[in-house]
Amino acid sequence: MIGLLRGKVAHKQPPMLILDVQGVGYELQAPMSTFYQLPVADEPVTLYTHLAVREDAQLLYGFANLAERTLFRALIRVNGVGGKMALAILSGMSHTEFTQAIQAGNVAALTSLPGVGKKTAERLILDMQDRLPGTALPARPGTTQATPAATTNLARDDALGALLALGYKSTEAQRMLKIITDDTLSVEDMIRQALQTTRK
Repeated sequence: MIGLLRGKVAHKQPPMLILDVQGVGYELQAPMSTFYQLPVADEPVTLYTHLAVREDAQLLYGFANLAERTLFRALIRVNGVGGKMALAILSGMSHTEFTQAIQAGNVAALTSLPGVGKKTAERLILDMQDRLPGTALPARPGTTQATPAATTNLARDDALGALLALGYKSTEAQRMLKIITDDTLSVEDMIRQALQTTRK
């Protein structure tokens, strides 16, 4: 079982990234909360991992800290929640927001996430009450935001692709991005702002 990787980011296309670990490239799926915390290019990063073995694939997931991985593992144990939906939940809500939604039984907040219907939201509230880690996601010292993308159209295309990969429909993803007017934002910041619009 691979539990942790330390290396440099060779390529990133949310929700996928390739981590170069001494010349070996590991392809990982990661939530946007992890992408927001990635260091600038050529700086080493440590990611906690979860390996999912299926009949048709072996998928490696990466997380910025143990709290994210713990929450991911709790989520995928809920009936009807797979890796893709768990990543969407971690991308669309902070650990604190998710905890508050579960504790308050806030079905509306949970159904604002892609792929989460009313029945799934109710199941999450019921099943996660005793599984939910109680600690908020810790901040990672020394990390900096990504450099703004040089080409706006490419950044928007990448952001759109990431939203589609997280489960949003094309029309909804385009609507979310249309609200963003700052052309200097990085891909990660565009996605962050787009995801925030779903909770307004």
